[in-house]
Amino acid sequence: MEIISFPTPGLGDTSYLLVHDGLGVLVDAQRDIDRFLAEAARRDVDLRFVLETHLHNDYVSGGEQAALRSGAELVIPAAAAPAYRHTPAFHLEDIKGDKGLSLRPIHTPGHTPEHTSYLVLIDGEPQAVFSGGSLLVAAAGRPDLLGPERAGTLARLQHGSLHRLADLPPEVALLPTHGAGSFCTTTGALRTTSTIGDERETNPLLAVPGVDEFAERLMAAPAPIPAFYQHMGPANTLGVPPMPPIAPPPLTPSDLDELPEDTVVVDLRPRIAASRGFLPGATLIELADDFGSWTGWLTPRDAPLVLVAELDQDVTEAVTQLAQIGVDTVAGVITDPGEAAAAASFELLELDDFLERLRDPNAQLLDVRMPSEREAVSVPGAVQQFLPDLFSSGIAPELDPAKPVHIACGSGRRALIAASLLHRNGFTPVVLTGAGIAQLAATLEGAQ
Repeated sequence: MEIISFPTPGLGDTSYLLVHDGLGVLVDAQRDIDRFLAEAARRDVDLRFVLETHLHNDYVSGGEQAALRSGAELVIPAAAAPAYRHTPAFHLEDIKGDKGLSLRPIHTPGHTPEHTSYLVLIDGEPQAVFSGGSLLVAAAGRPDLLGPERAGTLARLQHGSLHRLADLPPEVALLPTHGAGSFCTTTGALRTTSTIGDERETNPLLAVPGVDEFAERLMAAPAPIPAFYQHMGPANTLGVPPMPPIAPPPLTPSDLDELPEDTVVVDLRPRIAASRGFLPGATLIELADDFGSWTGWLTPRDAPLVLVAELDQDVTEAVTQLAQIGVDTVAGVITDPGEAAAAASFELLELDDFLERLRDPNAQLLDVRMPSEREAVSVPGAVQQFLPDLFSSGIAPELDPAKPVHIACGSGRRALIAASLLHRNGFTPVVLTGAGIAQLAATLEGAQ
């Protein structure tokens, strides 16, 4: 038996292809299924099963389309009851394959009510468990993504699910879908795979004795929930269409006049290029692993999108990331913003120059990190507003548009996005790059 991992770093998720004696099982497939099917074809694998552990909250699934393309059997937790053809997985009712391979569904509610893990058996011997969003490496799947009203119930169910999986043989490989970087995990998920034995010894949640204490621990200080999550469950219930074209047509700035009024311009160029000039009103989100997540979180759902990129940037990667969360509205790409970008710019400063500006007693500092980051380290006097709150609730009223606003985060990435919003609202942003609040705080403290 061999297991091939397919990470999707920007979402903090991993899909898996299990191969046993020429048979294949695909687990929690992302929407861009060509990478999975190509690997199966390369290995001359007969893909027999496509498994879903739950109706995902953080991405739209490629499971249905992978099954249709390959002829594999699509297996989904029975309680999910999606609106398309599938084989329902019932608790402890084995799904038989050939050549000694079988799959044992284990109902593990907590992350979602229907959540089901799959124990892989070869000739009757447990080998691995695909645990989706249940038992994770040093963590567990969040119970609050379906709303605070159900979080307490799901947290208590998660307690039983984790211990149900922990009762498996210690040598069984643990293969969760959610991992480092996922907003579907509680804090602490640092690795992607483990074993049941390792988790028994090291997972702090398995050491919490009581159900109520466990639920309180799981729900303490929850991380923010990206706005696009609310659209994922319904899409996965009703069915996800195939991937859209990933090569958007070329556009020029003048073409924007012909597009709908609600069109959103997203500039994915590197921050240095963007700071020197960008299209007025554009949202600046550098192309990186989490480009799709930030774009889906901060821009209106279903609005037409126009991307601005440099000629050598991988625009297909940007479109793929957007499609993974069901954003199929990319109308085109501008690779030469030209003179139209001359009207908008801002300062991008390294740490020493940024500190020099902050020495002005009237200087304004905006910290756009998450609340948990601010609890770990902060700068006295900074206005604290998490980046998505800037977009959803408006700019903090204590910021004076008549004075420059110095913006910092962890590295400059989120500060760049915030700068584009402030610029759009008449502020003069100054962005700290190459460093973050931690370095800023340490330098200021050392200077005292």
